[in-house]
Amino acid sequence: MTVTQPRGLTEQAADAAVDAACRVLRLPTIRSQFPAAADAAEREQMTYRGFLVELLMAECEDRDRRRSERRLKAAGFEANPHVTPAIVHALATCEWIRKG
Repeated sequence: MTVTQPRGLTEQAADAAVDAACRVLRLPTIRSQFPAAADAAEREQMTYRGFLVELLMAECEDRDRRRSERRLKAAGFEANPHVTPAIVHALATCEWIRKG
C-alpha cells in the first residue's frame, strides 16, 4: 500500500482515509474513537501532539485490556458456585500456610 499526502481533503474524505488506514494497520480503538476524539480536540483546541497522544494511549489501554481478557479466557478461570466467600477469605489470609 502506498501512502500519499492527504492534502486538501474534505473532512469526510479525511475521516474515510483514517478509517481505511486504521483497518490496514489494525488499530480498532483509534478507528472507533477518531471522529469523537477529533471533534473534542478541535473544541478544546488541543495541539496535534496532544491529540495524537490521546488516541495512542487509548489504543494502548484498550489493547492491554483485551490482552488481559484473552489471557483469563485462555487460562480457563471460571466462577465456582460451590466456593463460598468465607472460604475465599480464609484462603486469602494465608493462615493455612502457617498452620502447615
